[in-house]
Parts: sequence; structure tokens; C-alpha cells
Amino acid sequence: MRIDILTLFPEMFNGVLAASILKRASEKKLASYHLHQLRDYTLDPHGKVDDRPYGGGAGMVIMCQPVVDAVQAIEKLDAVASRRVLLSPRGRRLNQELAAELANEPRLLLIAGHYEGFDERIGQILEPEEISIGDYVLSGGELAAMVLLDAVIRLLPGVLGDQTSPHSESFATDDLVDGGLEYPHYTRPREFGGLSVPEVLLSGDHAQIARWRKAKAGELTAKLRPDLVAGRAGAPPVEKRRGETE
Repeated sequence: MRIDILTLFPEMFNGVLAASILKRASEKKLASYHLHQLRDYTLDPHGKVDDRPYGGGAGMVIMCQPVVDAVQAIEKLDAVASRRVLLSPRGRRLNQELAAELANEPRLLLIAGHYEGFDERIGQILEPEEISIGDYVLSGGELAAMVLLDAVIRLLPGVLGDQTSPHSESFATDDLVDGGLEYPHYTRPREFGGLSVPEVLLSGDHAQIARWRKAKAGELTAKLRPDLVAGRAGAPPVEKRRGETE
């Protein structure tokens, strides 16, 4: 997979791309990262890429020309068509299903904004897919792009040491997790702080262990993320917390 990242702060990505799973994917040639400085594409002699918003208001808005020209130039660097992604708080919420969908793409072009936002015409011209990592506002799209990258790259075949890992994690759709939270994990020592590892995990009975894990995953999901249970067929209604309304 080829990943192009258009940003005003490419240096923010250096540490993330050079460590852990993202680094491993690059070393295995399963993913390649290409950072592009937005200012390199502006026609302004001073490298300016933003201006005051029409109608007044706080902040500065990223102008059309640098972004549109940058995307068009970047896409010509490789014959493979890219899936354009604009990191935006108003976009589609990133979840495991969307991460898996993006992991099947041969090329992504991530556009990370800054300041008050983008000129609306950028979206109308380029028609990127807008994606959000949550209902909160960041100083820029760089951190959101890093989160998306990590969620996607780890799903590429061959990146993780154990290829079964993504299938039993939280939000996976395998039989044990079924779109909910992952079951509890334990490792050595067998006893710590007065707490012991559940006997079933020491039994060697894999069928029994699978049943225990499925049950515990369901219990944790119902307790900590009832919203993930509510949409399932036959699921009990979610108990409202004090002060909540329909």
C-alpha cells in the first residue's frame, strides 16, 4: 500500500512512522509513506496557504489553490489511483469496519488540515472522503491521520506477527468478539496481588477456553459499552444512566 500524506507539519510524522508496527510494515515493504509539505504547492511567494474567512470570524482558512494543486500533483507520482481522505471532525466516524475497508485500498492520500479549516470548495472540487476519529476538535488533522494510519496498517496481511490477532480484538467480527470488546487476558505470574488466573485458562481445554472467552467478551461489552450491544437482534434495552433522555 502506498500512503501519501499532505500536511503543513510533515515533521510530526517522523517518529510515528519510524517505530513499532508502522516501521515494520515499511521494512517489510508492505506499506510506503510519502510526506508532502503543503507550502511547496502554493503560488504565494511567501509560502502562504491560508487567509481570513469571508464574512468575518476567528481563525484562518486554508485556501483552495495549494490543496487542489498539491493533490493533483501528488496523484501523478504513481499510476495507482488513490482514495482521497480528508481528516475532518464532520466526517464519517472511523471504526474497525472502516479501517478494514481502507486496508484493502492500494493507495491512500491523506489530507491533514490546520487552522480554522478548509475552504468549502476544496471538498467540492476534489470530492475526498471526510473521516473523523471522534467528536472533538484537534489543533490539526495530523494526529487524526496518525490514528487512522495505525488502525489501517496493522490490518495489512503480513504486518503483524500473528495473523489471527486482528480477528479476536475489540470490535472484530469473529465469533468470540462479535463486534464487541475483547475478552480479558492473563499472563505470568499465576498469582499476583492476591488475584489468580482463572482456572479455565490453565485447563488446556481449548473448547472450554473459547466458551469462557466468548462469555467474558459479552459481559465486558454489556458492562462497559452497552451501545455496542443495543443494536443486536434480541439484545435487551440499554439501561439509561441518570439524567439521560431519549
